[in-house]
Amino acid sequence: MATDFEVLDREAEQIVKEIGIPPCPVILTKLMQEMRSDDPDFGKLGKLIGGDASLAAAMLKTVNSPFYGLRTKATSVAQAIALLGLRHVAELVSGLLLRQAFQGGTSELMDEFWESSTRIGQINDLLVRRFKHVRRDGLQTFGVFRDCGMLAMMQKFKNYKPLFPGAARTSNVSVTALEDAQYKINHARIGYQMAKTWLLPEEVCEAVLRHHDYSQLQADGGGLAVASLQHVALTLAAESIFVKHDLDATSVEWALGGAFALDQMGITQPELDEIADSIGEELDAQQA
Repeated sequence: MATDFEVLDREAEQIVKEIGIPPCPVILTKLMQEMRSDDPDFGKLGKLIGGDASLAAAMLKTVNSPFYGLRTKATSVAQAIALLGLRHVAELVSGLLLRQAFQGGTSELMDEFWESSTRIGQINDLLVRRFKHVRRDGLQTFGVFRDCGMLAMMQKFKNYKPLFPGAARTSNVSVTALEDAQYKINHARIGYQMAKTWLLPEEVCEAVLRHHDYSQLQADGGGLAVASLQHVALTLAAESIFVKHDLDATSVEWALGGAFALDQMGITQPELDEIADSIGEELDAQQA
């Protein structure tokens, strides 16, 4: 007899087919295959990314932005790999490909999604530097794909209005519970299906699926790997900093999952507040 989760997975897969989630780009498939080899060929990877002119241009524009603060500007994909490292470039490319995949669905909501997602990603990168024990591998990819299911739901349901970070809510009910009640599916399950389709690491896929299950994650880890738990916790903390610093609002998600996140990071709320103030100063300096 099928379990509730198996039934939900089948329903998610069916909706994913109906939505027509963009298939994994061939370039990403080849990139992941090369990344997972015992001896990745940097030259081959550079040519692979460089072979897509628009992708290479977008990558170099991002790498050379003030955020990365590189002393030497990258003039080629190969140089970008040398300056940032193969892992960081691969994660950056995954995010750029995701954005390209949904270019046909431009709207104010889409723009808001990418603006908040990009900003939270920047804060996440500043935040993770404060924690030596946190694994960085996969963190940026998780941050980009965490809510990608919202993009698909925007295309599938005309009346779908995603609850972005800082959005006013009438209750502290989980976002996924609200979506399940109205659409019989939620963005976490759709995002999970997409992450699997795009051949992302299992720990990233699982984190995408479970990133709103704060109570269970705090109680027993929900069966997730330590890296997955850390991804969820840090990105939630980055979101709370974004909501407070950029939107001058209160994060409902932090009220739901803050205790779990603090436990995973091994700090107290006052300590996070100090870190948030420091990150806020860095963000303001970047914009000055």
